[in-house]
Amino acid sequence: MSHDKKKHALAFGIDIGGSGIKGAPVDLSKGEFASDRKRIPTPSPSTPDAVSATVAEVVESFDLDKGVPIGVTFPAVILHGVAQSAANVDKSWIGTDVEKAVQKATGRKVLAVNDADAAGYAEVRYGAAKDVDGVVLVVTLGTGIGSALIVDGHLVPNTELGHLEIDGHDAESRAAESVRDREGLDWAGWAERLQRYFTVVENLFWPDLIVVGGGVSKHHKEFLPLLDIRTRIIPAELRNAAGIVGAAALAAEAHG
Repeated sequence: MSHDKKKHALAFGIDIGGSGIKGAPVDLSKGEFASDRKRIPTPSPSTPDAVSATVAEVVESFDLDKGVPIGVTFPAVILHGVAQSAANVDKSWIGTDVEKAVQKATGRKVLAVNDADAAGYAEVRYGAAKDVDGVVLVVTLGTGIGSALIVDGHLVPNTELGHLEIDGHDAESRAAESVRDREGLDWAGWAERLQRYFTVVENLFWPDLIVVGGGVSKHHKEFLPLLDIRTRIIPAELRNAAGIVGAAALAAEAHG
């Protein structure tokens, strides 16, 4: 019995990115890595077969019980396990069943999830939005804008709110963190762009809480206080661990 309980307290998370494939076992009671994460550079070309083999290599570097499920974050819209798009990975992924490909390579139960959705779910389950009821919107500001919508603890997948058209522009082309960098905007100038973005988003979804993630969230004191919106808005807590932790937790839920 105790062995069974232990098994279910662990799941494995894998973050597939354009430059690296990172994985770690996750202690689901704490939402923390159960041991140090392993990273292997993403193969080039990053085709389904090559990436799946690398994922298997990451998994096999840990001594895992066969019953431990795997959660995979992927930079794409994922519908029922199938990639509908491909950002930063080979275009041959489009139309590929990510879950089946990884399952075949690893021989394990697999759940695939959009990378922003995984990170957002982790913030609700273990991070900044823990114990918050209602509608939580997690927005990651980076190269683009990623979004995750969680309602009473349930993920509404693939929201892609970085691509809202606002004032005739794709939102992320004006308000992503990469744009601040590229255009040399100061915090106040960037905050004006974010103000416009978050005002539109809060008027569409009326969230109870907005959580802001991405690497720039560590500088939250520079820009979040400049925003004047109705919704409470706070920085993410899990930072780089969020994707792996969220994917593992969702996999355990699906295959527990």
